[in-house]
Amino acid sequence: MDSLFNRKYIVQGLFIVVALILLGTLFYIQVFSDKYFISAKSNVLKRIYTYPARGVIRDRNENVLVQNELVYDLMAIPNDVKPFDTLALCKIIGVDTAKFGKNMRKARRLSRYQPGPIEKQLSIEIYQSLSEQLARFPGFFVQSRTIRQYPDSIASQFLGYIKEVTPTDIEKSEGYYRSGDYIGKSGVERSYEKLLRGERGVVNMLYDAHNVPKGSYAEGKFDTSAVSGEQLISSLDIRLQKLGEQLMHNKIGSIVAIEPSTGEILAFVSSPGYNPNDMVGRQSGNSYMKILAEPYRPFNIRPIQGYYSPGSAFKPLDALIGLQEGVIDPNTTFNCPGGFRAGNHWVKCEHVDGNVALRMGLARSCNTYACYVFQKLLTQQKYKNAQVAYADWQKKVKLWGLGDTLGVDLPGERTGRLYDESYYSRKYSKYWGYTTVISLAIGQGEMDATPLQMANIMSVIANRGYYIKPHLVKAIGKDRVIKKEYVQKHYVGIDARHFEPVIDGMQDAVNASWGTAIESRIANIIMCGKTGTVQNPRGKNHSVFIGFAPRDNPKIAIAVIVENAGYGSAYAAPIASYITEKYLKDSVAPNKLAQVEWMKNQAVLPPPPMPKVKLKPKPIDSIKLPILKNEQSTK
Repeated sequence: MDSLFNRKYIVQGLFIVVALILLGTLFYIQVFSDKYFISAKSNVLKRIYTYPARGVIRDRNENVLVQNELVYDLMAIPNDVKPFDTLALCKIIGVDTAKFGKNMRKARRLSRYQPGPIEKQLSIEIYQSLSEQLARFPGFFVQSRTIRQYPDSIASQFLGYIKEVTPTDIEKSEGYYRSGDYIGKSGVERSYEKLLRGERGVVNMLYDAHNVPKGSYAEGKFDTSAVSGEQLISSLDIRLQKLGEQLMHNKIGSIVAIEPSTGEILAFVSSPGYNPNDMVGRQSGNSYMKILAEPYRPFNIRPIQGYYSPGSAFKPLDALIGLQEGVIDPNTTFNCPGGFRAGNHWVKCEHVDGNVALRMGLARSCNTYACYVFQKLLTQQKYKNAQVAYADWQKKVKLWGLGDTLGVDLPGERTGRLYDESYYSRKYSKYWGYTTVISLAIGQGEMDATPLQMANIMSVIANRGYYIKPHLVKAIGKDRVIKKEYVQKHYVGIDARHFEPVIDGMQDAVNASWGTAIESRIANIIMCGKTGTVQNPRGKNHSVFIGFAPRDNPKIAIAVIVENAGYGSAYAAPIASYITEKYLKDSVAPNKLAQVEWMKNQAVLPPPPMPKVKLKPKPIDSIKLPILKNEQSTK
């Protein structure tokens, strides 16, 4: 009887222990572990992403610069893939089995339950062939997305390009980007990425136990729609951009044109360029490497990254500082015997001008006149020494945007070069003066500017004393939003009354019979400008022109640099004339069309740089080694 009683309690105890184990396991699964929940969710709900179209970019007249083209990505959910004819699928999508296998392995590493890309950017023709046979390949599906398309194939350095995100891009995106997404890598695509990319959508697709899709979960209640990116209205004029790129064909250099009253950039030409359509599609990687290997570096954005001595383009600026400081007036005269003696240094002038005042000095681009102005600025009695005088002069020059970035809305802008007084004190100790840096008087020596900075100098003079920060996007979205920073005026500290005598000289440079920029004349339009022939230590001098037009109520300020092209009047001045006339009159005069075609066909290219070759040391032949005296043997 006692054994029966004991057996009863043993059985009851076993039931209780089993029940406690089951309850404890269930509690752990539901409360402390989400492993099974995640597994269940992955098998029931799958997040299918829908990609928005990037924002369209238009020119100032709303012509399309870049739009979107529909392509298709072949996706796979690795856990749903069943045995299939790999060779047949590879043949349809046009890839080899090795690449296909590599992409499948990558998709499995990312997730066995979420979609991963297998082959991207399939054309509509491939998609049509594939869709007819997709039922043969369980676990695979096609997802649409858009890629960029450039109708006119222009403005590549302005527009930039997009590429697949890197792990660093994903890490910095705070959860927005996933592997396989695309991001703006250069140009306006990069600087306005967050506006252009739009918002990705999500469809929560419900699957049954046999992995058959049953539609959107809860009738789409928790889905989100993709939102297209914002449209950008750029400041570029497509007519000027096309003409500028044609004129700079087979040349190295830059054209920057600005509307002075707004700071809007009308033309942004960097030569050589590349076809932006080459950076789109399944061959974009090969195209990128090919462009990267070209000797004249098409990826360089010369308007904001090229460094050039401003040369004679700097003389109006320094003359205006001289007028403001009162060291000269419009009638101050200096004698030009063909150069200027600065200590033991002789600054040569292109002409023997004799007695010359401001207007003639600028029109003739007289180096001697410019050196006298610089000398007077740095030897004023109010300064205790040359270092203090130079520091004040440099401060005034920097107000014009030299020696710093202007803040254009593109990545990669460089500052130019303008050293402070401490640099010269380190280089020459404390014993230096204006004669040490006299080359700065004519915009050479230890001074460099970008083409954008040179065009901005002309905007300041055209506006009689201020500039608005240059920019390439004038309006954002359907509400045409304009950034506040692109309407603020930046004054350079020169009274408006001082500009007219300087502009007189720039007008004569173009319109007087003895001016240096007569090749930039335009019928019935008063253009004011300056040519420059900038020294180039690595070859033939650069041809430079800066100017604006018309004189009253200016509509365009322009800077043109053609490398290795010699005198400013030879290439830069006529190119500036054609661009300006096209903008102001909508066409170039018929009697100039032959000249325009001649300029388009001219090739001005230096010999391509030699590739750097690392020489391997020759193997040592011990038989041919000389016998040293202390190693000679005696016989």
